[in-house]
Amino acid sequence: MTESTYVGAVDQGTTGTRFIVFDHEGQVVANAYQKHEQIYPEPGWVEHDPMEIWENTKEVIRRALGQADIGPDRLEAIGVTNQRETTLLWDADSGKPVHNAIVWQDRRTTDRVEQLEDDGMVETIRDKTGLEADAYFSATKAEWLLDNADPIKLERSRPQDIRDRAEEGEVLFGTIDSWLIYNLTGEHVTEVTNASRTMLYNIHELAWDDDLLAEFSIPEAMLPEVRPSSDDETYGSTDPDGFLEAEIPVAGALGDQQAALFGQTCFDAGDAKNTYGTGSFFLMNTGNEAVESDHGLLTTIGFQRSGEAVQYALEGSIFVTGAAIEWLEDMTLIDDPAETASLARSVDTTDGVYVVPAFTGLGAPHWDQRARGTIVGMTRGTRKEHVVRATLESIAYQTRDVAEAMEADSGIEMRSLKVDGGAVKNNFLCQLQSDIIGSAIVRPVVDETTALGSAYAAGLAVGYWSDPDELRSNWQVDAEFEPEMDRDDADRRYDRWSDAVDRSRDWAQDAEE
Repeated sequence: MTESTYVGAVDQGTTGTRFIVFDHEGQVVANAYQKHEQIYPEPGWVEHDPMEIWENTKEVIRRALGQADIGPDRLEAIGVTNQRETTLLWDADSGKPVHNAIVWQDRRTTDRVEQLEDDGMVETIRDKTGLEADAYFSATKAEWLLDNADPIKLERSRPQDIRDRAEEGEVLFGTIDSWLIYNLTGEHVTEVTNASRTMLYNIHELAWDDDLLAEFSIPEAMLPEVRPSSDDETYGSTDPDGFLEAEIPVAGALGDQQAALFGQTCFDAGDAKNTYGTGSFFLMNTGNEAVESDHGLLTTIGFQRSGEAVQYALEGSIFVTGAAIEWLEDMTLIDDPAETASLARSVDTTDGVYVVPAFTGLGAPHWDQRARGTIVGMTRGTRKEHVVRATLESIAYQTRDVAEAMEADSGIEMRSLKVDGGAVKNNFLCQLQSDIIGSAIVRPVVDETTALGSAYAAGLAVGYWSDPDELRSNWQVDAEFEPEMDRDDADRRYDRWSDAVDRSRDWAQDAEE
C-alpha cells in the first residue's frame, strides 16, 4: 500500500510562525506554532529578530511532522506565506541579517513619507505600484536600513559600509518570504504578490521600477528575482543534508493576505474575502484588470500561476483589529480573548462609547499616519463591558469603511463576504459584522486559509492538485451569518463611528510619538 503524501505550508506571521500539513482534501493533518519576540526599540518602532524567526520555522516544521508521524519525504512540496512589507537585509557571505527586520507596523519613516508627499511623489507611486505613499510599505524601511545599519565586520579587513556592499550584491534585500526561501533553498527570490507590496515594483510592467529604486537609493543588485506565486519551475529545494534531511521543492509563495484570497478560492473577478488577524485585510479579485481606486484602497497583485496572466485585487488594509483584542488583554480588561463575546453580550449597546484602535495610524480608506487610538463617549457609568463591546464593534465598522469603498471602486454590490482568521471563531463578531455591513458573512470549515492558500499554490505547481476547480470542491461552509439588525439602526451607529474616527485623526504631531 502506497503511503499518503501531503503539502506543507510555512505561515510566518506578525506574532509567530506556524507550519501546517494539509492532505489532498485540504484538511489539516498537523499544526505547530511558535511565538517570537516583539521588539520596540523606540515608540512607534517595531522589529523582529530574523534569526529567531528562522529557528522557529525549523522548530515548527520538525514538531508538526513529528506530531503526525510524517516523514519529510512524504511532503510533495512546501509553500510559504508571510507577514507582508516587513523588511530585512542580510549579508550574502554569512547569511546573517545586518539588523533586525523592520515590521510592517513600524512608523519610523513617517517623516520620509511626508517628504515624498511634499516632493509630489504620491501620484507617481500610486500610478506605478497601486499603493499609497506610506511608512507601511518596504521601500522606506529598506532605505532606512541602508542608511542606518552598522557596517559589516569582515574577517581580516576593515568594516564595510552596507550600501557599498549592497551595490555589489553582497548585501541582499528581502521581505520575509525571501528570507525563508533563501534559508530553505539557498535561492534569492520573491514572488509577485510580495514584490507588489514593496513600493519598488511596477505592477503594470511586472518589474522593479528604475525610478523608484533611484528615489530610495536601492541598488538593483540587492533585489531578489521575482517569480510567479505558484511556480512550476519551483524556487529551489531543501538541502538533503540540512535540517529536514530531505529534498523537498519549495514551489509556492504568497503574501499572507493574497494567500488567504487563494485559500478561500477567490479565483474569479468579484470574489472577496476578509482576514481578521493582527490587522484586517479585505481583498476583492478584479481579474486581469488593475482597477485604480478613487476611494483610498490599494491596487495590488492577487496572485499569478506559471504561464498565466497576473490576477489583480483591490485591497483595504486595516492596521489594527485582532491587535485591539490583544490591547484589551494588555489593559487587563480581559484575561482571555474568548471572554470578549460573553462580555459584549452582557450589555445591549456600548452606551455611546466608541473605540477607534488607531494605535499605528489609520489604514484604508483614511490613510492617516498620525491618527492615534481614541475612546470617546465615556461617562461615569461606562464599564469594561461597554469598552469591550465597542472594541469588537470597531472591527466591524472598519470593515464597513472598506466595503463601501470597495463597492464604489468596483461597481460590484457585495452580497456575501468570505471570512477567515482567528477572530472569526467569535460568533458574536461574525453576527455583528453581518449586521453592520449588511451582507452575509460566510465562514469556511478550514479557517487556516492563509496557510492553505500557500499550500494550494505549491501543490498546484508540482501537480499534487490538478487545477483550481479541484480546490473549489474542497471549500466547505462552516457557518453563515445573515443581517438581523435594523438597517436604519446600523446606519445611525455607523455614522456616529465616522464622527469618532474624525476625533482620532492627526493626533501625533511628532513623528516619534
